[in-house]
Amino acid sequence: MKKIVNLIFAALAFPASAIAVAQAQNPVIFADVPDMAMLRVGGNYYMSSTTMHMNPGLPIMKSTDLVNWKLINYAYDTLADTPELNLADGKNTYGKGTWASSLRFHKGTYYVTTFSQTTGETYIFKTKDIDKGNWERTSFKPAYHDSSLFFDDDGKVYLIHNAHTLKIVELNADLTGVKKDVPEKIFIENASAPAGEQMSLGAEGSQLFKVKGKYYLFNICAPKGKNRTVVIHRADNINGPWEGKVALDDRGIAQGGLIDTPDGRWFAYLFRDFGSVGRIPYLVPVKWEDGWPVLGEHGKAPEKLDLPASTGLIPNLVASDEFNREKGQAALPLVWQWNHNPDNKLWSVKERKGYLRLKTARIDTSFTQARNTLTQRTIGPASTGSTLLDASKMKEGDFAGLSAFQKNFGQVGVKVENGKKWIVMVNAGSDKPVEIQKIPLQQNQVYLKIDCDFTDKKDQATFAYSLDGKSWNPIGDTLKMTYAIPHFMGYRFGLFNYATKNTGGYVDFDWFRIKYQDKL
Repeated sequence: MKKIVNLIFAALAFPASAIAVAQAQNPVIFADVPDMAMLRVGGNYYMSSTTMHMNPGLPIMKSTDLVNWKLINYAYDTLADTPELNLADGKNTYGKGTWASSLRFHKGTYYVTTFSQTTGETYIFKTKDIDKGNWERTSFKPAYHDSSLFFDDDGKVYLIHNAHTLKIVELNADLTGVKKDVPEKIFIENASAPAGEQMSLGAEGSQLFKVKGKYYLFNICAPKGKNRTVVIHRADNINGPWEGKVALDDRGIAQGGLIDTPDGRWFAYLFRDFGSVGRIPYLVPVKWEDGWPVLGEHGKAPEKLDLPASTGLIPNLVASDEFNREKGQAALPLVWQWNHNPDNKLWSVKERKGYLRLKTARIDTSFTQARNTLTQRTIGPASTGSTLLDASKMKEGDFAGLSAFQKNFGQVGVKVENGKKWIVMVNAGSDKPVEIQKIPLQQNQVYLKIDCDFTDKKDQATFAYSLDGKSWNPIGDTLKMTYAIPHFMGYRFGLFNYATKNTGGYVDFDWFRIKYQDKL
Protein backbone atom coordinates (compact mmCIF):
# COMPACT_ATOMS: atom_id res chain seq x y z
CA MET A 1 0.00 0.00 0.00
CA LYS A 2 2.83 2.36 0.92
CA LYS A 3 4.41 1.71 -2.48
CA ILE A 4 1.19 2.61 -4.29
CA VAL A 5 0.84 5.85 -2.29
CA ASN A 6 4.43 6.82 -3.11
CA LEU A 7 3.77 6.20 -6.81
CA ILE A 8 0.70 8.43 -6.71
CA PHE A 9 2.64 11.26 -5.03
CA ALA A 10 5.44 10.85 -7.55
CA ALA A 11 2.99 11.15 -10.43
CA LEU A 12 1.39 14.25 -8.91
CA ALA A 13 4.81 15.86 -8.46
CA PHE A 14 5.82 15.13 -12.08
CA PRO A 15 5.29 18.30 -14.16
CA ALA A 16 2.79 17.99 -17.00
CA SER A 17 5.23 19.74 -19.34
CA ALA A 18 7.64 16.85 -18.96
CA ILE A 19 5.15 14.23 -20.12
CA ALA A 20 5.96 13.27 -23.69
CA VAL A 21 3.07 13.82 -26.07
CA ALA A 22 3.09 11.93 -29.34
CA GLN A 23 3.44 14.31 -32.27
CA ALA A 24 3.04 14.02 -36.00
CA GLN A 25 6.24 13.56 -37.95
CA ASN A 26 7.29 14.38 -41.49
CA PRO A 27 6.64 12.90 -43.92
CA VAL A 28 3.04 12.76 -42.73
CA ILE A 29 2.33 10.07 -45.36
CA PHE A 30 5.23 7.78 -46.25
CA ALA A 31 3.66 6.68 -49.52
CA ASP A 32 3.07 7.93 -53.05
CA VAL A 33 0.43 10.68 -52.67
CA PRO A 34 1.66 13.45 -54.99
CA ASP A 35 0.17 16.68 -56.36
CA MET A 36 -2.05 17.17 -53.34
CA ALA A 37 -4.81 19.74 -53.32
CA MET A 38 -6.49 20.40 -50.01
CA LEU A 39 -9.35 22.29 -48.42
CA ARG A 40 -11.06 22.60 -45.04
CA VAL A 41 -14.80 22.78 -44.42
CA GLY A 42 -15.55 23.23 -40.72
CA GLY A 43 -13.52 20.65 -38.85
CA ASN A 44 -13.01 18.36 -41.84
CA TYR A 45 -10.13 18.41 -44.29
CA TYR A 46 -10.33 16.95 -47.78
CA MET A 47 -7.50 16.13 -50.16
CA SER A 48 -7.18 15.04 -53.78
CA SER A 49 -4.11 13.50 -55.39
CA THR A 50 -2.74 12.02 -58.62
CA THR A 51 -2.77 8.35 -59.60
CA MET A 52 -2.41 8.85 -63.38
CA HIS A 53 -3.05 5.59 -65.25
CA MET A 54 -4.63 3.79 -62.27
CA ASN A 55 -8.37 3.23 -61.99
CA PRO A 56 -10.59 4.24 -60.34
CA GLY A 57 -8.83 7.59 -60.51
CA LEU A 58 -8.45 10.95 -58.80
CA PRO A 59 -8.63 9.79 -55.18
CA ILE A 60 -10.42 11.86 -52.53
CA MET A 61 -9.27 11.55 -48.92
CA LYS A 62 -10.62 12.91 -45.61
CA SER A 63 -9.02 13.85 -42.30
CA THR A 64 -9.97 15.60 -39.09
CA ASP A 65 -6.40 16.39 -38.02
CA LEU A 66 -4.34 16.92 -41.24
CA VAL A 67 -2.28 13.82 -40.44
CA ASN A 68 -4.50 10.74 -40.52
CA TRP A 69 -6.18 10.45 -43.92
CA LYS A 70 -8.76 7.99 -45.19
CA LEU A 71 -9.76 7.26 -48.77
CA ILE A 72 -13.45 8.10 -49.15
CA ASN A 73 -14.03 7.86 -52.93
CA TYR A 74 -12.69 8.58 -56.40
CA ALA A 75 -13.83 11.22 -58.88
CA TYR A 76 -14.13 8.66 -61.70
CA ASP A 77 -14.14 4.90 -62.29
CA THR A 78 -12.61 5.14 -65.76
CA LEU A 79 -11.65 8.21 -67.72
CA ALA A 80 -12.41 7.02 -71.26
CA ASP A 81 -12.65 3.92 -73.44
CA THR A 82 -9.56 4.14 -75.67
CA PRO A 83 -6.83 1.69 -76.73
CA GLU A 84 -4.29 3.55 -74.61
CA LEU A 85 -6.40 3.31 -71.47
CA ASN A 86 -7.42 -0.29 -72.23
CA LEU A 87 -3.85 -1.52 -72.83
CA ALA A 88 -5.05 -2.56 -76.28
CA ASP A 89 -3.31 -2.69 -79.67
CA GLY A 90 0.08 -2.48 -77.98
CA LYS A 91 -0.73 0.97 -76.58
CA ASN A 92 -0.67 2.32 -73.03
CA THR A 93 -0.80 5.61 -71.16
CA TYR A 94 1.80 5.09 -68.43
CA GLY A 95 2.65 8.33 -66.65
CA LYS A 96 -0.26 10.16 -68.24
CA GLY A 97 -3.94 9.56 -67.47
CA THR A 98 -4.80 12.47 -65.16
CA TRP A 99 -2.36 14.75 -63.36
CA ALA A 100 -2.45 17.54 -60.77
CA SER A 101 -5.95 18.34 -59.53
CA SER A 102 -7.56 21.34 -57.88
CA LEU A 103 -10.08 20.92 -55.04
CA ARG A 104 -12.56 23.65 -54.10
CA PHE A 105 -15.72 24.27 -52.08
CA HIS A 106 -18.02 27.05 -53.29
CA LYS A 107 -21.59 27.86 -52.29
CA GLY A 108 -22.39 24.39 -51.00
CA THR A 109 -20.77 22.47 -53.86
CA TYR A 110 -17.45 20.66 -53.98
CA TYR A 111 -15.40 20.79 -57.17
CA VAL A 112 -12.33 18.89 -58.26
CA THR A 113 -10.63 19.58 -61.57
CA THR A 114 -7.94 17.74 -63.48
CA PHE A 115 -6.63 17.32 -67.01
CA SER A 116 -5.44 14.49 -69.22
CA GLN A 117 -2.70 14.34 -71.80
CA THR A 118 -4.22 11.02 -72.87
CA THR A 119 -7.59 12.45 -73.92
CA GLY A 120 -6.56 16.08 -74.47
CA GLU A 121 -9.32 17.33 -72.19
CA THR A 122 -9.86 19.26 -68.95
CA TYR A 123 -12.28 17.70 -66.45
CA ILE A 124 -14.44 19.32 -63.79
CA PHE A 125 -16.25 17.10 -61.30
CA LYS A 126 -18.79 18.37 -58.78
CA THR A 127 -20.89 17.03 -55.92
CA LYS A 128 -22.99 18.35 -53.05
CA ASP A 129 -21.81 15.55 -50.76
CA ILE A 130 -18.06 14.94 -50.96
CA ASP A 131 -18.22 12.11 -48.43
CA LYS A 132 -20.55 10.09 -50.62
CA GLY A 133 -18.96 11.14 -53.90
CA ASN A 134 -21.36 10.63 -56.82
CA TRP A 135 -19.34 13.15 -58.82
CA GLU A 136 -20.93 14.73 -61.88
CA ARG A 137 -18.48 15.09 -64.77
CA THR A 138 -17.96 17.84 -67.31
CA SER A 139 -15.10 17.91 -69.78
CA PHE A 140 -13.88 20.17 -72.55
CA LYS A 141 -10.84 20.75 -74.71
CA PRO A 142 -8.00 21.57 -74.44
CA ALA A 143 -6.15 19.94 -71.53
CA TYR A 144 -5.13 22.84 -69.31
CA HIS A 145 -1.85 21.74 -67.72
CA ASP A 146 -1.69 21.82 -63.89
CA SER A 147 -4.75 24.03 -63.75
CA SER A 148 -5.95 25.69 -60.53
CA LEU A 149 -9.68 26.37 -60.24
CA PHE A 150 -10.41 29.69 -58.57
CA PHE A 151 -13.71 31.32 -57.58
CA ASP A 152 -13.19 35.04 -57.08
CA ASP A 153 -15.29 37.24 -54.85
CA ASP A 154 -16.86 39.04 -57.82
CA GLY A 155 -18.44 35.81 -59.11
CA LYS A 156 -15.91 35.14 -61.85
CA VAL A 157 -14.38 31.68 -62.13
CA TYR A 158 -10.91 31.04 -63.54
CA LEU A 159 -8.40 28.34 -64.40
CA ILE A 160 -4.74 29.27 -63.94
CA HIS A 161 -2.58 26.87 -65.94
CA ASN A 162 0.59 26.13 -67.91
CA ALA A 163 4.26 26.08 -66.91
CA HIS A 164 6.83 28.89 -66.63
CA THR A 165 4.66 31.35 -68.57
CA LEU A 166 1.45 30.99 -66.59
CA LYS A 167 -1.87 31.72 -68.23
CA ILE A 168 -5.45 32.35 -67.10
CA VAL A 169 -8.80 31.58 -68.72
CA GLU A 170 -12.23 32.57 -67.48
CA LEU A 171 -14.90 29.84 -67.34
CA ASN A 172 -18.56 30.22 -68.11
CA ALA A 173 -21.10 30.32 -65.27
CA ASP A 174 -21.91 26.60 -65.27
CA LEU A 175 -18.24 25.57 -65.58
CA THR A 176 -18.84 23.59 -68.76
CA GLY A 177 -16.16 25.41 -70.76
CA VAL A 178 -14.22 28.58 -71.36
CA LYS A 179 -16.26 31.77 -71.45
CA LYS A 180 -16.81 32.93 -75.00
CA ASP A 181 -15.35 36.22 -76.17
CA VAL A 182 -13.00 36.37 -73.16
CA PRO A 183 -9.50 35.70 -74.48
CA GLU A 184 -6.88 33.74 -72.59
CA LYS A 185 -4.34 36.03 -70.93
CA ILE A 186 -0.80 35.82 -69.66
CA PHE A 187 -1.06 35.54 -65.88
CA ILE A 188 2.64 35.74 -64.97
CA GLU A 189 5.17 36.02 -67.80
CA ASN A 190 8.08 34.32 -66.05
CA ALA A 191 6.85 32.68 -62.87
CA SER A 192 10.21 30.92 -62.38
CA ALA A 193 12.15 34.19 -62.11
CA PRO A 194 12.39 34.39 -58.30
CA ALA A 195 14.34 31.09 -58.30
CA GLY A 196 16.87 32.08 -60.95
CA GLU A 197 17.45 32.36 -64.68
CA GLN A 198 18.22 28.77 -65.75
CA MET A 199 15.50 26.20 -64.99
CA SER A 200 15.37 22.45 -65.35
CA LEU A 201 11.70 22.65 -64.33
CA GLY A 202 9.75 25.81 -65.05
CA ALA A 203 7.16 27.02 -62.55
CA GLU A 204 4.09 24.76 -62.60
CA GLY A 205 1.63 23.08 -60.24
CA SER A 206 -0.25 26.34 -59.74
CA GLN A 207 -2.50 26.70 -56.69
CA LEU A 208 -4.12 30.10 -56.11
CA PHE A 209 -5.47 31.32 -52.76
CA LYS A 210 -7.01 34.52 -51.43
CA VAL A 211 -6.22 35.49 -47.85
CA LYS A 212 -7.38 38.77 -46.30
CA GLY A 213 -7.92 40.35 -49.70
CA LYS A 214 -4.55 39.38 -51.19
CA TYR A 215 -3.93 36.74 -53.86
CA TYR A 216 -1.21 34.14 -53.27
CA LEU A 217 0.00 31.80 -55.99
CA PHE A 218 2.05 28.70 -55.15
CA ASN A 219 4.29 27.02 -57.74
CA ILE A 220 7.07 24.47 -57.90
CA CYS A 221 10.19 25.04 -59.99
CA ALA A 222 13.74 23.72 -60.14
CA PRO A 223 16.81 25.81 -60.99
CA LYS A 224 19.38 23.85 -62.99
CA GLY A 225 21.52 21.71 -60.72
CA LYS A 226 19.51 22.62 -57.61
CA ASN A 227 16.57 21.39 -55.54
CA ARG A 228 12.97 21.80 -56.47
CA THR A 229 11.71 24.87 -54.65
CA VAL A 230 8.49 26.60 -53.63
CA VAL A 231 7.90 29.95 -55.30
CA ILE A 232 5.10 32.23 -54.09
CA HIS A 233 3.73 35.27 -55.90
CA ARG A 234 1.33 37.76 -54.35
CA ALA A 235 -0.83 40.59 -55.64
CA ASP A 236 -3.62 42.90 -54.54
CA ASN A 237 -5.49 42.30 -57.80
CA ILE A 238 -5.88 39.09 -59.79
CA ASN A 239 -4.61 40.98 -62.82
CA GLY A 240 -1.42 41.95 -60.99
CA PRO A 241 1.12 43.35 -60.67
CA TRP A 242 2.67 40.28 -59.04
CA GLU A 243 5.74 40.12 -56.82
CA GLY A 244 7.42 36.79 -56.10
CA LYS A 245 9.96 35.12 -53.86
CA VAL A 246 11.40 31.70 -53.07
CA ALA A 247 9.43 30.47 -50.06
CA LEU A 248 11.16 27.14 -49.36
CA ASP A 249 14.33 25.47 -50.61
CA ASP A 250 14.72 22.29 -48.55
CA ARG A 251 15.52 18.82 -49.92
CA GLY A 252 13.21 19.31 -52.88
CA ILE A 253 10.08 19.60 -50.73
CA ALA A 254 7.73 21.56 -52.96
CA GLN A 255 4.43 21.83 -54.90
CA GLY A 256 1.29 22.38 -52.92
CA GLY A 257 -0.52 25.16 -51.16
CA LEU A 258 -2.00 26.62 -47.99
CA ILE A 259 -4.38 25.17 -45.42
CA ASP A 260 -5.59 26.64 -42.13
CA THR A 261 -6.94 25.01 -38.97
CA PRO A 262 -10.10 25.91 -37.05
CA ASP A 263 -7.93 27.43 -34.30
CA GLY A 264 -6.20 29.80 -36.74
CA ARG A 265 -2.92 28.03 -37.47
CA TRP A 266 -1.56 27.73 -40.99
CA PHE A 267 0.37 25.01 -42.80
CA ALA A 268 1.71 24.43 -46.28
CA TYR A 269 1.08 20.98 -47.75
CA LEU A 270 3.91 19.89 -50.05
CA PHE A 271 5.54 16.72 -51.32
CA ARG A 272 9.06 15.38 -51.67
CA ASP A 273 10.48 13.05 -54.30
CA PHE A 274 11.83 10.15 -52.25
CA GLY A 275 13.16 7.53 -54.61
CA SER A 276 11.18 4.48 -55.55
CA VAL A 277 8.45 4.77 -52.92
CA GLY A 278 7.31 7.86 -54.82
CA ARG A 279 6.40 11.42 -53.92
CA ILE A 280 5.57 11.69 -50.23
CA PRO A 281 3.56 14.44 -48.45
CA TYR A 282 5.03 16.87 -45.92
CA LEU A 283 3.35 19.51 -43.80
CA VAL A 284 5.23 22.72 -43.07
CA PRO A 285 4.12 25.28 -40.47
CA VAL A 286 3.43 28.76 -41.81
CA LYS A 287 3.74 32.13 -40.10
CA TRP A 288 2.62 35.40 -41.62
CA GLU A 289 5.12 38.25 -41.78
CA ASP A 290 4.56 41.51 -43.66
CA GLY A 291 1.76 39.94 -45.67
CA TRP A 292 3.83 36.94 -46.77
CA PRO A 293 3.44 33.32 -45.71
CA VAL A 294 6.78 32.23 -44.22
CA LEU A 295 7.26 28.49 -44.60
CA GLY A 296 9.07 26.17 -42.19
CA GLU A 297 11.31 26.65 -39.19
CA HIS A 298 14.47 28.55 -40.08
CA GLY A 299 13.78 27.75 -43.72
CA LYS A 300 13.42 24.01 -43.19
CA ALA A 301 10.57 21.53 -42.99
CA PRO A 302 10.62 20.33 -39.37
CA GLU A 303 10.83 16.69 -38.41
CA LYS A 304 8.04 17.03 -35.83
CA LEU A 305 4.78 18.92 -36.03
CA ASP A 306 2.39 20.33 -33.45
CA LEU A 307 -0.32 17.97 -34.65
CA PRO A 308 -1.62 14.57 -33.48
CA ALA A 309 0.59 11.58 -34.21
CA SER A 310 -0.10 9.31 -37.14
CA THR A 311 -1.92 6.09 -36.37
CA GLY A 312 -0.41 4.53 -39.50
CA LEU A 313 -1.49 4.19 -43.13
CA ILE A 314 -3.11 0.78 -42.58
CA PRO A 315 -6.06 0.32 -43.16
CA ASN A 316 -7.14 3.76 -44.44
CA LEU A 317 -4.75 4.21 -47.40
CA VAL A 318 -3.55 0.63 -47.84
CA ALA A 319 -5.03 -2.53 -46.33
CA SER A 320 -4.96 -6.28 -46.17
CA ASP A 321 -7.87 -8.03 -47.88
CA GLU A 322 -9.22 -11.51 -47.22
CA PHE A 323 -11.59 -11.11 -50.21
CA ASN A 324 -14.61 -12.01 -48.06
CA ARG A 325 -17.57 -9.85 -48.99
CA GLU A 326 -20.75 -9.39 -47.00
CA LYS A 327 -24.00 -8.45 -48.67
CA GLY A 328 -23.95 -4.79 -49.70
CA GLN A 329 -20.17 -4.45 -49.50
CA ALA A 330 -18.22 -3.12 -52.47
CA ALA A 331 -16.54 -5.78 -54.58
CA LEU A 332 -13.20 -4.06 -53.96
CA PRO A 333 -12.26 -1.68 -51.13
CA LEU A 334 -11.01 1.78 -52.09
CA VAL A 335 -7.38 0.88 -51.37
CA TRP A 336 -7.28 -1.13 -54.62
CA GLN A 337 -6.67 0.34 -58.08
CA TRP A 338 -6.39 -1.39 -61.43
CA ASN A 339 -3.47 -0.76 -63.75
CA HIS A 340 -5.25 1.10 -66.60
CA ASN A 341 -8.89 0.22 -67.33
CA PRO A 342 -9.94 -3.20 -66.05
CA ASP A 343 -11.82 -5.78 -68.08
CA ASN A 344 -14.63 -6.38 -65.61
CA LYS A 345 -15.62 -9.68 -67.23
CA LEU A 346 -12.31 -11.19 -66.21
CA TRP A 347 -12.26 -10.78 -62.44
CA SER A 348 -14.57 -11.71 -59.60
CA VAL A 349 -14.84 -11.98 -55.82
CA LYS A 350 -18.15 -13.89 -56.13
CA GLU A 351 -17.33 -16.90 -58.31
CA ARG A 352 -15.42 -18.48 -55.43
CA LYS A 353 -16.41 -17.05 -52.07
CA GLY A 354 -13.47 -15.61 -50.16
CA TYR A 355 -11.18 -15.41 -53.20
CA LEU A 356 -10.20 -12.94 -55.90
CA ARG A 357 -10.35 -14.66 -59.27
CA LEU A 358 -8.33 -13.31 -62.20
CA LYS A 359 -9.11 -14.88 -65.60
CA THR A 360 -7.35 -14.70 -68.96
CA ALA A 361 -8.98 -14.00 -72.33
CA ARG A 362 -6.17 -12.76 -74.57
CA ILE A 363 -2.50 -13.42 -75.26
CA ASP A 364 0.04 -10.97 -73.86
CA THR A 365 3.76 -10.81 -74.43
CA SER A 366 4.71 -8.50 -71.56
CA PHE A 367 3.64 -7.86 -67.98
CA THR A 368 3.26 -4.11 -68.43
CA GLN A 369 0.82 -4.60 -71.34
CA ALA A 370 -1.27 -7.23 -69.51
CA ARG A 371 -4.67 -6.13 -68.23
CA ASN A 372 -6.22 -6.52 -64.78
CA THR A 373 -3.19 -6.13 -62.57
CA LEU A 374 -4.69 -5.11 -59.23
CA THR A 375 -2.52 -2.77 -57.17
CA GLN A 376 -1.98 -1.04 -53.85
CA ARG A 377 0.70 1.43 -52.83
CA THR A 378 3.85 0.23 -51.13
CA ILE A 379 4.56 2.17 -47.92
CA GLY A 380 7.70 3.35 -46.17
CA PRO A 381 10.03 3.14 -44.57
CA ALA A 382 9.66 -0.60 -45.21
CA SER A 383 6.71 -2.85 -45.98
CA THR A 384 5.79 -6.39 -46.91
CA GLY A 385 3.10 -7.63 -49.28
CA SER A 386 2.12 -11.29 -49.37
CA THR A 387 -0.55 -13.52 -50.86
CA LEU A 388 -1.72 -17.13 -51.15
CA LEU A 389 -2.19 -18.26 -54.76
CA ASP A 390 -4.23 -21.21 -56.01
CA ALA A 391 -2.71 -22.14 -59.38
CA SER A 392 -4.74 -25.28 -60.06
CA LYS A 393 -6.61 -23.86 -63.09
CA MET A 394 -3.71 -22.26 -64.91
CA LYS A 395 -3.04 -23.15 -68.54
CA GLU A 396 0.15 -23.66 -70.52
CA GLY A 397 2.03 -20.36 -70.80
CA ASP A 398 0.18 -18.61 -67.96
CA PHE A 399 2.07 -16.50 -65.42
CA ALA A 400 0.42 -15.34 -62.18
CA GLY A 401 1.55 -14.01 -58.84
CA LEU A 402 2.72 -10.95 -56.89
CA SER A 403 4.72 -8.02 -58.23
CA ALA A 404 6.66 -4.98 -57.14
CA PHE A 405 5.17 -2.92 -59.93
CA GLN A 406 6.78 -0.07 -61.79
CA LYS A 407 8.59 0.13 -65.13
CA ASN A 408 11.56 -1.76 -63.66
CA PHE A 409 9.40 -4.34 -61.93
CA GLY A 410 10.01 -7.55 -60.01
CA GLN A 411 7.73 -10.62 -59.90
CA VAL A 412 7.38 -13.78 -57.90
CA GLY A 413 4.77 -16.22 -59.10
CA VAL A 414 3.84 -19.40 -60.88
CA LYS A 415 4.50 -20.19 -64.55
CA VAL A 416 3.21 -23.18 -66.47
CA GLU A 417 5.79 -24.50 -68.93
CA ASN A 418 5.68 -27.83 -70.76
CA GLY A 419 2.81 -28.96 -68.62
CA LYS A 420 4.64 -28.31 -65.35
CA LYS A 421 4.31 -25.58 -62.75
CA TRP A 422 7.32 -23.56 -61.65
CA ILE A 423 7.83 -20.92 -58.96
CA VAL A 424 9.60 -18.10 -60.78
CA MET A 425 11.29 -14.82 -59.88
CA VAL A 426 11.68 -12.18 -62.61
CA ASN A 427 13.83 -9.05 -62.26
CA ALA A 428 13.32 -6.15 -64.68
CA GLY A 429 15.63 -3.78 -62.82
CA SER A 430 17.81 -3.34 -65.89
CA ASP A 431 14.80 -2.38 -68.07
CA LYS A 432 14.40 -5.84 -69.57
CA PRO A 433 12.74 -8.65 -67.58
CA VAL A 434 15.12 -11.49 -66.74
CA GLU A 435 14.02 -14.80 -65.25
CA ILE A 436 16.48 -15.15 -62.38
CA GLN A 437 15.37 -18.43 -60.83
CA LYS A 438 12.68 -21.08 -61.19
CA ILE A 439 11.87 -23.94 -58.85
CA PRO A 440 9.53 -26.89 -59.58
CA LEU A 441 6.14 -26.63 -57.85
CA GLN A 442 4.61 -29.96 -56.94
CA GLN A 443 1.39 -28.57 -55.42
CA ASN A 444 -1.36 -26.18 -56.46
CA GLN A 445 -1.10 -23.61 -53.67
CA VAL A 446 1.89 -21.42 -52.92
CA TYR A 447 2.50 -18.44 -50.65
CA LEU A 448 4.30 -15.46 -52.18
CA LYS A 449 5.95 -12.49 -50.49
CA ILE A 450 7.81 -9.28 -51.37
CA ASP A 451 9.73 -7.15 -48.85
CA CYS A 452 10.33 -3.53 -49.88
CA ASP A 453 12.88 -1.38 -48.06
CA PHE A 454 12.80 2.38 -48.73
CA THR A 455 14.84 3.37 -45.66
CA ASP A 456 17.17 6.24 -46.58
CA LYS A 457 16.37 5.53 -50.24
CA LYS A 458 17.79 2.03 -50.02
CA ASP A 459 15.12 1.07 -52.57
CA GLN A 460 15.53 -2.69 -52.49
CA ALA A 461 12.95 -5.45 -52.87
CA THR A 462 13.48 -9.11 -52.02
CA PHE A 463 11.26 -12.04 -52.98
CA ALA A 464 10.25 -15.26 -51.24
CA TYR A 465 7.86 -18.21 -51.41
CA SER A 466 6.50 -20.73 -48.95
CA LEU A 467 4.82 -24.11 -49.40
CA ASP A 468 3.17 -24.10 -45.98
CA GLY A 469 2.88 -20.43 -44.97
CA LYS A 470 5.37 -20.91 -42.14
CA SER A 471 8.79 -21.50 -43.62
CA TRP A 472 9.85 -18.89 -46.19
CA ASN A 473 12.45 -19.45 -48.88
CA PRO A 474 14.17 -16.63 -50.75
CA ILE A 475 14.02 -16.79 -54.52
CA GLY A 476 15.86 -14.92 -57.23
CA ASP A 477 17.89 -11.84 -56.41
CA THR A 478 17.38 -8.33 -55.04
CA LEU A 479 15.49 -5.86 -57.19
CA LYS A 480 17.00 -2.39 -57.17
CA MET A 481 13.83 -0.33 -57.37
CA THR A 482 14.02 2.84 -59.45
CA TYR A 483 11.52 5.64 -59.87
CA ALA A 484 11.16 5.66 -63.64
CA ILE A 485 9.49 8.67 -65.23
CA PRO A 486 7.62 6.71 -67.93
CA HIS A 487 5.45 5.27 -65.13
CA PHE A 488 5.83 8.35 -62.93
CA MET A 489 4.68 6.78 -59.66
CA GLY A 490 5.98 4.91 -56.66
CA TYR A 491 6.21 1.13 -56.61
CA ARG A 492 3.03 -0.80 -55.98
CA PHE A 493 2.22 -4.30 -54.87
CA GLY A 494 0.32 -5.91 -57.74
CA LEU A 495 -1.64 -9.14 -58.13
CA PHE A 496 -1.47 -10.37 -61.73
CA ASN A 497 -2.39 -13.17 -64.10
CA TYR A 498 -1.84 -13.23 -67.84
CA ALA A 499 -1.64 -15.74 -70.69
CA THR A 500 1.21 -16.06 -73.18
CA LYS A 501 -0.02 -19.13 -75.12
CA ASN A 502 -3.60 -20.18 -74.25
CA THR A 503 -6.61 -18.29 -72.94
CA GLY A 504 -9.28 -19.44 -70.52
CA GLY A 505 -7.18 -20.21 -67.47
CA TYR A 506 -7.65 -18.54 -64.13
CA VAL A 507 -6.12 -18.22 -60.65
CA ASP A 508 -7.61 -17.57 -57.23
CA PHE A 509 -5.97 -15.35 -54.64
CA ASP A 510 -7.06 -16.35 -51.12
CA TRP A 511 -5.90 -13.12 -49.54
CA PHE A 512 -3.49 -10.20 -49.78
CA ARG A 513 -1.76 -8.90 -46.67
CA ILE A 514 0.32 -5.78 -46.19
CA LYS A 515 2.26 -4.81 -43.11
CA TYR A 516 4.99 -2.50 -41.93
CA GLN A 517 8.45 -3.92 -41.45
CA ASP A 518 10.72 -2.31 -38.88
CA LYS A 519 13.72 -4.36 -39.95
CA LEU A 520 14.16 -6.34 -43.13
